[in-house]
This record gives sequence, C-alpha cells and structure tokens, in this order.
Amino acid sequence: PDVIIEAQFDDNDTEHGQDHLQDTLTDDINKLSLDTGEKGKAAGVTGVHRTKQDDGPKVNDPRLLPDEFLQRTAKVVYILEKKHSRAATGFIKLLADRNSELFKRCAMFSPVDHRVPRVYVPLADCPPDFVTKPETYAQMLFICRIVDWKEDSNFASGQLCKSLGQAGEIEPESEGILTEYGVDFSDFSPEVLECLPQNLPWVISPGELAKRRDLR
Repeated sequence: PDVIIEAQFDDNDTEHGQDHLQDTLTDDINKLSLDTGEKGKAAGVTGVHRTKQDDGPKVNDPRLLPDEFLQRTAKVVYILEKKHSRAATGFIKLLADRNSELFKRCAMFSPVDHRVPRVYVPLADCPPDFVTKPETYAQMLFICRIVDWKEDSNFASGQLCKSLGQAGEIEPESEGILTEYGVDFSDFSPEVLECLPQNLPWVISPGELAKRRDLR
C-alpha cells in the first residue's frame, strides 16, 4: 500500500500497442513483489520502496513538448456585450443579524436561480409591513435587478422592481422567467396590430398555398 507504480510511455510505446505496456507493468509488479519480500525479511528497516521509472526523455522546456500535452490558457481583456439581464426572480427575507446597522437599511434577496448571487436590497423597496410581518412574504415572488457588486462584498446590491405573486402559480412563474431572459411580453402596439388581416376568419388563398411547402 505504500508503493505507487508509475509507467511512462511515449510515441514509441504507442506504436508497440498495449502488449508492450502490459509487459512493462508486469515487470514492475514482479520487482515490487521482490522488494516487498526483502522488506519483510529485513529487521529495523524503515522507509518507502519506490519503483524506478522507465528511462525517458526529461523535458524541462514546455516549448519542446507536443501540443497534445499543453493546456491552452487565455485572459479576458474586454466584455463586448453583457448578455444577462441582471434581473432575477426570488424571495426577500430579513437579515440574520438584527443588531447590525445593515439590518435597519437592507433586506436579503435570495434568487431562485442559484447561479445568481444573493443581493442586498433597500428596505424602502420592500412592502411597508415587511419588517413587522416578514412571514407574509415568505412565499411571495419578487423581481430584483442587480445594479452593483463591490469587490470587497460577498453579496451584490440591487433594487426590487415589482412583486409577481405567490410562488408556484403559473402566471407569476412565467412572468419571472420572461423577465429574467429579457423577453418583451408587453402588448403589441396598434401599429403592429394593423398589419394583421382585418377580414376574419382569414384563410390562405389557394395561390399562396401552392407556393408554400406544407409543414403541417
């Protein structure tokens, strides 16, 4: 249990196939058995027996290694576009430390999506009776938008946008998902609705149907 068997092989070993690798491991195991037997016979000898690694090229310069042994690295230099909407759906609750100054100014917003950090939100954005009756809003969904995240803080800072409703209901949950992904679900303007056919019921004309590929 105190011996680690290591095998090194290069392109030449790969050409010989698995048989060569199997022979190498077999030789190492035989040497290990001999070393273990001698270790049991010797008295007062302490230490760790290590198998000798196969002789191979010792490359100290990474530039001489083949590409398949190198790990590519990079560094972010500029953000072209912020894809996330910075909005999240979640719940609000009071801070645990009631004696802190932060407790008098902020509440904690816990997003449903665990990839989004928890957020400090001002108590002014919360319902008026939230401090006195926090249990009333324990299952109430809110939309919060992150506005800042300081480097020395574990939590981001944000603002509550609106209350969606009770968690588990279809409409609040759907509105929360659409808001998080930045989907505009507002009503169409009258100008857009005027582009639709006005004579109802509307059907595709035979001539138009003949030019189309039927994917129904």
